[in-house]
Amino acid sequence: MDKKLVIIPTYNEIENAEKIIRAVFALDGGYHILIIDDGSPDGTAAAVKKLMEEFPDRLFLLERSGKLGLGTAYITGFKWALEKDYGYVCEMDADFSHDPADLPRLFGACAEGADFAVGSRYKEGVSVVNWPIGRIIMSYFASVYVRKMLGVKIFDSTAGFVCYSRKVLETIDLDAVRMKGYGFQIEMKYTAVKLGFRIAEVPVIFVNRKEGTSKMSGSIFGEAFWGVMALRFRKISPKAQK
Repeated sequence: MDKKLVIIPTYNEIENAEKIIRAVFALDGGYHILIIDDGSPDGTAAAVKKLMEEFPDRLFLLERSGKLGLGTAYITGFKWALEKDYGYVCEMDADFSHDPADLPRLFGACAEGADFAVGSRYKEGVSVVNWPIGRIIMSYFASVYVRKMLGVKIFDSTAGFVCYSRKVLETIDLDAVRMKGYGFQIEMKYTAVKLGFRIAEVPVIFVNRKEGTSKMSGSIFGEAFWGVMALRFRKISPKAQK
């Protein structure tokens, strides 16, 4: 049950796909990678398939038709990980904004007692490199808004660099998660905390992508804003046991 999986959603990440995969596999720890590609027209999935020949027991690919949302990609990946008996599952971006070298620290925080660990940009001030100031302000105050609105002490609630232990993903009703964009990150963390799981925030430095195109949009933040309001009044219950 100590098998470790890194889930990386992709859409048009041909510049980064091979590099990020090799960077993760260069680490000690025996990590596996699941790429979830949403029909990238740039050939991302084909590049991953070629690498699967080199790493047949560690690299896996799920292909989906069209852009179905970050949240649904991770939910698909979480269910796959549970079926394959992984003990720890980490979310990570493909564009190197999350440093693969920080993976051992996230998995280590869970191994040392946390139920889930967040790679936090705001645990110790603001640790963001090469972002426009407007985006930094929006992201930082989004987490402040979440703390005030939902009453949870998470400094980086929108972070997408997160390691979950198996028991968290087994307990959360994944089919009940509603938000699909970056609000998904808030909903998952809030749900885990409300269900009594222990969080560790691990300070990381977030670096804006050097290659490829950002997927951020105003509609993503709009979903998160209104979704947080709805979360405040939602009853959070664990997944019903069969």
